[in-house]
Amino acid sequence: MADTTGKLKGAMARGDWFKTKEIILKGPDWILEEVKKSGLRGRGGAGFPSGMKWGFMNKPSDGRPKYLVVNADEGEPGTCKDREIMRHDPHKLVEGCLVAGRAMGARTAYIYIRGEFYNEASNMQAAIQEAYEAGLIGKNACRSGYDFDIIMHRGAGAYICGEEMVHTYIM
Repeated sequence: MADTTGKLKGAMARGDWFKTKEIILKGPDWILEEVKKSGLRGRGGAGFPSGMKWGFMNKPSDGRPKYLVVNADEGEPGTCKDREIMRHDPHKLVEGCLVAGRAMGARTAYIYIRGEFYNEASNMQAAIQEAYEAGLIGKNACRSGYDFDIIMHRGAGAYICGEEMVHTYIM
């Protein structure tokens, strides 16, 4: 059996992108209510309820754009959840960005990945590109009428950040 990890065809065979258009078309209020009912919580230390957190962003627009920011830095000691998703199931993260973005009224997601995660970043970029090529994200995402972009940004490493920290460290 061929390895389809991180590939769109394999992701779809595992259930990713199934009825995503229907979910997007049901709108932000429906998505938020479903997430609240599910009891889904963040995977950080506090386990904050996702529906509540997403609801903070779903406010009437004041004209400024809204962005979804995904922190995949994996900065908490002993955690590897982000890395495993990016390694083995990147389309799950891409699809999740679209659904979360719709719930919050965001039109763009920025995924920040730790600089040392070269393979994971390559995997994510390939999944993002596949999703664009298939029309799942970008203009008219999933043919839903909703435009949604995803931009990945790799960090430069977190041990020493910025010139001021370098000077402090050297002295």
